[in-house]
Amino acid sequence: MAGEEINGDYPVEIHECLSTLESALLQKLDPLEQAKVDLVSAYTLNSMCWLYLATQGVNPKEHPVKQELERIRVYMNKVKEITDKRKAAKLDRGAAAQFVKNALWERKPKNASKVAKRKK
Repeated sequence: MAGEEINGDYPVEIHECLSTLESALLQKLDPLEQAKVDLVSAYTLNSMCWLYLATQGVNPKEHPVKQELERIRVYMNKVKEITDKRKAAKLDRGAAAQFVKNALWERKPKNASKVAKRKK
């Protein structure tokens, strides 16, 4: 059975599937999206470990898995901050100046219509 595993990480049977997944999904994503996928995967696996410990009667709050989940959560928040900064609206100063200029009300002189009629 030891001959079936590659470096002891996972069985040989799923090596091709994992390689296909990596080439189809991860290589097409930008680095930020890759980080999101990695973080969600790590968080999911550690959450499953948390659940396993709880079902075995071990207090997961006293296990190192708790620190790992907190560490992953910190990185997830960092990625969220970066994503929010990218989505933030950027100010087009020229458009804003034009908008403000056109939005300001200008009072016309009382006799502007009389002046216009006299010029005709």
